[in-house]
Amino acid sequence: MVFNVRMLMKLTWVCVTLSGIIATAAAAPEIAKPNCQDRCGDVEIPYPFGTTEDCYLNDYFSIVCNESFSPPQTMIGNNMVVTNISVHGQLDILMYLAHQCFPNSSGILPYENIPFLRVPAFTISHTQNKFVAVGCDTYAFLNAFQNNEPFSIGCTSTCRSMRNVFNGSCSGIGCCQVEIPKGLKNFSLEARSYDNHTTVQSFNPCSYAFVAKQGQFNFSSSYLQSLQNVLTNPMVLDWAIGNETCEYAQRKSDYICEGNSTCYDPDNNGYGYRCKCEEGYDGNPYLPHGCQDIDECKIGKPCNGSAKCTNLVGSFACTCPRGYEGDGKMHGCIPKARQSWTIIIAMGIGIILLLLLVGGSWVYLGLKRRQLIKLKENFFQKNGGLVLQQKLSSYTSTCMETTRIFSAEELEKATDNYDESRVLGQGGYGTVYKGVLSNNKVVAIKKSKICDQSQIKQFINEVIVLTQINHRNVVKLLGCCLETEVPLLVYEFITNGTLFDYIHNKSLSSSFSWEMRLKIASEIAGALAYLHSATSMPIIHRDVKTANILLDENYSAKVSDFGASRLVPLDQTHIATLVQGTFGYLDPEYFHTSQLTEKSDVYGFGVVVAELLTGKKALSFDRPESDRNLAMYFSSMIKEDRIIEIIDDHIVSEGSIEEVKEVANLAKRCLRLKGEERPTMKEIAMELEGLRITENHWWGKPEYIDTEDQTEQLVSADTFSLDVGNGYSSSTNTTSKHESMEDQVLQAPDDGR
Repeated sequence: MVFNVRMLMKLTWVCVTLSGIIATAAAAPEIAKPNCQDRCGDVEIPYPFGTTEDCYLNDYFSIVCNESFSPPQTMIGNNMVVTNISVHGQLDILMYLAHQCFPNSSGILPYENIPFLRVPAFTISHTQNKFVAVGCDTYAFLNAFQNNEPFSIGCTSTCRSMRNVFNGSCSGIGCCQVEIPKGLKNFSLEARSYDNHTTVQSFNPCSYAFVAKQGQFNFSSSYLQSLQNVLTNPMVLDWAIGNETCEYAQRKSDYICEGNSTCYDPDNNGYGYRCKCEEGYDGNPYLPHGCQDIDECKIGKPCNGSAKCTNLVGSFACTCPRGYEGDGKMHGCIPKARQSWTIIIAMGIGIILLLLLVGGSWVYLGLKRRQLIKLKENFFQKNGGLVLQQKLSSYTSTCMETTRIFSAEELEKATDNYDESRVLGQGGYGTVYKGVLSNNKVVAIKKSKICDQSQIKQFINEVIVLTQINHRNVVKLLGCCLETEVPLLVYEFITNGTLFDYIHNKSLSSSFSWEMRLKIASEIAGALAYLHSATSMPIIHRDVKTANILLDENYSAKVSDFGASRLVPLDQTHIATLVQGTFGYLDPEYFHTSQLTEKSDVYGFGVVVAELLTGKKALSFDRPESDRNLAMYFSSMIKEDRIIEIIDDHIVSEGSIEEVKEVANLAKRCLRLKGEERPTMKEIAMELEGLRITENHWWGKPEYIDTEDQTEQLVSADTFSLDVGNGYSSSTNTTSKHESMEDQVLQAPDDGR
């Protein structure tokens, strides 16, 4: 009898133990298909990933577990080392490093590395990565495809010594970083040098570029000496299923979101769909039974007080014991006899709390309103509002009378609180919004990104000068707002977009005649000459490019965006500044010396004219390496007397070849490397205006010229050379005509436009 009791107890213990093991096994959801490897070293391998053909969804998700390493190394695609796989759509891999090294002072390129990643199913996560470049003589690019079109981003990092390089700072001195657009696939990295590291070779022989996971890379000045053996940080790729959205994928037979899961379209990679477990379930939503019920009763205490928790499929329930009532969740359980009094007390407390809440809110809103008013007053004073008001009141000219100081509320209302639908454009210095004032006047409102308090005095002077600009080809400044942390500028609204769009949009450029192009070039030159020579204090625009030239309803040019402009005191010929501008238009002399002069605008204008003539972009990585920089390519083609080969076909078919060559030669003179050898904008404006007059009164009206007289004029006309070393290429008669037009080019129109 004793033996039987002991045997029964042992059997009971074994059954309880087995039940616990089975329950534990059931509680752990599977992450891989049955009979498939679910781990390689420290990395879990969830389906749709797998190590064999029966274990993964398709070849894009094929994993190789390299057991020759200890611990084993997880690989995917083009030998990418995987450190983590998440069923929520992320894949961590070891970062790729591009470098270009010059280990000796001779500047000879001994070695470089341009890594690339070709995995069509994955994109670079724009929310969890940054593109980083390291070096003191460095510019770097990330080249990729977005929506099957080539795309590039880049940044530049320079320094002359270790004096201004600080650990942890990646703001452009020794290290730079930029955000990554979403949906980039099949990328490659390039690290390049401006001067082969010859001036910084002693402490920085290499340029580096890589993509790093947010928060994982911390810059150190020691990385300038060597970075190749330091980086083991991950970068993050986004993955999804297929190329269709949930709406279309759910209709197909290969849809793989299984039971207790839902489909959703990711907003961070721009393609495919993903699956996730429904609320109350957890696990792998890509497996038939991957999403398992969560036992909420074992996770924390979802029920309050004495309420009993009961797990349900996909949910849970709270029940009160006998003699108690309540929901068991928020308010818990209370005895039935006390419930009525409790309700009365609770209602009384609720009413008191409601009154306190309303009164407190009223007091809080009043204090916030006072704080807001005081904050606006502080911003107004810090931004020089009082000084600006005094200076504006001291002017009596007609142009100053139209200048206003707007309130913050007025501009918020005009832009629907700066709604994204009102954005006209974005640049390095800020965002431009379309606004409609209370009098229905349409304006453009520029909201800058940063505000340097040390530059407030210069900002006030710049506003004063810009309000005095009275030229038909310069966008008119209507006023500003100083009640915000960053001052806002209000300009007249120009309807027809940018010159960049008309040159590089095929549907628009086909109707963009030579006469229109010459007219626009002449108007731009006249406006820049006016800024340089006819204002009370010369203004250097500093960012002359086709994207900053607007066209009005009559296709007249309007020079805009003075966010980077600088005022030059009359007793100075140049000013020293931190180099700013746009690659492709940036004056090489200014880039190397940081000495900003009026000739920097001349160089940018030369690039604009080259774009007008060729229809090519100033900088394009889609072209061969020798043709990427339009300024260099344009100058070399003129030197080789092959300029007609790259002139836009529309110009060749309708314009005078000699006239086109003369404009091309003028652009070449503007693009000379030394600023002192370039003409002034005043000289350029007169020469272009002379060409326009010649075209309108001779070439443009052949019906008034006798054939024999025309032949004599053609034979006797001076020939224009395309390779002029010094001076002007035009004849003496043309030059004299230009000189006689000096006042006409620079004088502001009487109508105030």
